[in-house]
Amino acid sequence: MSDGGSGTDGSNGSAEWPVVLRGVTESVVTTQGPDGRWNVAALGLHAGGNPEDGDATDDGTPGPSVTARTYGRTRTWRNFRERGEGYVQFTRDPVDFTEAALGVRERADPLLASADAWARASVTERDATEEGGTRVLTWGLDPVETATERETVPTTNRGYAAVIEVTVAASRLDVPACDEAELRERLAYFADVVETCGGPREREALGRARELVDAEF
Repeated sequence: MSDGGSGTDGSNGSAEWPVVLRGVTESVVTTQGPDGRWNVAALGLHAGGNPEDGDATDDGTPGPSVTARTYGRTRTWRNFRERGEGYVQFTRDPVDFTEAALGVRERADPLLASADAWARASVTERDATEEGGTRVLTWGLDPVETATERETVPTTNRGYAAVIEVTVAASRLDVPACDEAELRERLAYFADVVETCGGPREREALGRARELVDAEF
């Protein structure tokens, strides 16, 4: 499945995450649907927080407990439930992330060309709750196969970070429990940051976000 890089396939059914996870790390996940195609979606990875429960080590790095949530009857929820796994991918491409977060995208191959690293992870339902009338499932994720496709020198770009915030706010515009006026203020602010600090790819992602939610901000 990989076009290069190093990989680990755990013979005992487990492997190490290819990146250090802390707090909530945004990723893109591909899950296989009933037609065999792979749905692309954004997925926030929660890296635990209680060492006594095995959620994190004493130095704050993630231990064995990494979780993610699905909201409602999404394609990711369906495919997690029916397939029990997905490909968690770490990409710096703002357009790929925006498409995953706000669009409906299906592809023949599970791996994105822009993924710097990925993990094929098994998923197990951990908890179910209700938030504002929406059923929220918490899943435990355990990597069973991983690969690092490319190593990069990390940089900080406010435009890229603002694209992520745009997708979060835009995805909540139709949620009844959220304040639409407040969300639009956030969208306007972060859109301005993208225009000011982002490069061509970030500005393309902003335009794509506007198209996908059919809104001006």
